[in-house]
Amino acid sequence: MSVEGPDFALETLLLPLLDGPLSWPREGGALFLRARDGWPLHQRAWPGLVCEQSFRPAADALQRSGLTLVDAADASLHPLVLVLPPRQRDEARALYARAIARTAPGGRVLACVRNDEGAKSGEADLARLAGPLGQLSKNKCRAFWTAPLHGAIDPALFAQWRELDAPRPIADGRFLSRPGVFAWDRIDAASALLAAHLPTDLRGAAADLGAGYGYLSSELLARCPGIVSLDLYEAEHRALDLARLNLASQAARIAIGWHWHDVTVGLDRRYDVIVSNPPFHAQGRADRPDIGRRFIAVAAAALHAGGRLWLVANRHLPYEAELARHFAQVRTVAQDQGFKVFEAIRG
Repeated sequence: MSVEGPDFALETLLLPLLDGPLSWPREGGALFLRARDGWPLHQRAWPGLVCEQSFRPAADALQRSGLTLVDAADASLHPLVLVLPPRQRDEARALYARAIARTAPGGRVLACVRNDEGAKSGEADLARLAGPLGQLSKNKCRAFWTAPLHGAIDPALFAQWRELDAPRPIADGRFLSRPGVFAWDRIDAASALLAAHLPTDLRGAAADLGAGYGYLSSELLARCPGIVSLDLYEAEHRALDLARLNLASQAARIAIGWHWHDVTVGLDRRYDVIVSNPPFHAQGRADRPDIGRRFIAVAAAALHAGGRLWLVANRHLPYEAELARHFAQVRTVAQDQGFKVFEAIRG
């Protein structure tokens, strides 16, 4: 898979620790929320550093580099908490609140945001919880850090922001979702188009690649009574947790598997049916059609002979050649609202 270029936010995040004015804790190490691997993390030793990352490809990269990962359920406190906040503001605010909650008395939170992804508003948000901040700007990014903390300066706002990541009803209560997951506050139009064209004769063992909060899986089970088992593969753990909630009633009557998994590394099971609305971004903004092409290749390898892939994509994404390379039969089922739906049958 291709990479997305230099990680200037990660580089800038560490500058206050490399060049001052901050120093690495002598004891207790640090917690790195939404950690990403990259050469800046390997400039020197960071004794006691532990990382948390809910996006499986990024988590796998951290582990391959020998960094220690902790589960999101871990509640230990640290004298330094590093944060690379996401672009979605409610999600970022919840993360700032969680960072403060994980900071030991007298510890600091250090964050960094790219200028074009809301550095000024991110700095202002952390200041609302923690008071005046230090700041360093470089690489078109802004690193900012708290004074030694003894909790949030506004406990009511802190409590409010901590709840911003909690699952909440969407789509007239049909599903639970949360800020930051794909199409978090709505039913995605592309997935809805695919669901509307799923034939009722799909049967056997099925998989949903890039399942999100579970909409497409729910529709597949509702429309296709011949499906006997379903595996959901999702790289974002926060989304997979939602899918478990949203498909709880179906799980009582059919075997459902939940896989926190990077589909691009391949699957170790075989299926009769695969449905997918593959991602075409990673954690950056650039289009990544290579991810969708890899989903297609992985789906073909995981289907039995005669197995069927139902896939939706943005109309501008060039997937036709990859489908033709891996499948005996390919047809365009629908084109609408800027999307296209394919059925592909394994030879």
